[in-house]
Amino acid sequence: MALPAIAPYRVPQEDELPENRVAWRPEPDRAVLLIHDMERHFVNAYPRNGEPLSQVVPNIRMLRERARAAGVPVVYCAQPGGQTPEQRGLQLEWWGPGVADPTQEAIIDELAPGAGDVQLTKWRYSAFQRTELRELLRDWNRDQLIITGIYAHIGCLMTAAEAFQQDVQAFLAADAVADFSLAEHRMALDYAAKRCAVVDTSRGLARSLVLHESEVA
Repeated sequence: MALPAIAPYRVPQEDELPENRVAWRPEPDRAVLLIHDMERHFVNAYPRNGEPLSQVVPNIRMLRERARAAGVPVVYCAQPGGQTPEQRGLQLEWWGPGVADPTQEAIIDELAPGAGDVQLTKWRYSAFQRTELRELLRDWNRDQLIITGIYAHIGCLMTAAEAFQQDVQAFLAADAVADFSLAEHRMALDYAAKRCAVVDTSRGLARSLVLHESEVA
């Protein structure tokens, strides 16, 4: 099964978000920002000039700039191309061989990593599986993870769930993740808010990464 072409949909707005069970807030000296699977291979399944990416990409970029300004590490995870069947594992049966065209491995230009950002090779749904993400959090003495990217109900949600199980507070940026459809996007937010993470808007999360809310108009 290959990736589906994704029809436009409007990302959930602040007044449409599920109620959180906990009141965690990201803190600049505890948080890490994760930009998950924003490779061309995945992004190209979306209409590039419309929703949801017309909202999601600028929101990720805003969070990234706010994180950098606050001294919050920025971590990218992306899948490699040319995986062997052994490397691909069960994903081969579900999604096919993955990234086949080397030109599609790169993060989209609008979100290209900068100096000081960390790039991890990602092999499974969760960004914790077979990567150095947990070790990085320990080395940096950080225990919060702000999650952005695609797909909300697959890798983003699995990463949030695994963060919870490793005593890392997860935050899912509701308008900085995208999915196959609005229904699946909403499902991811609802599950996260009820079971493993705080769901908030990008702007709400960004406010927690600055000393003065006026810095995020």
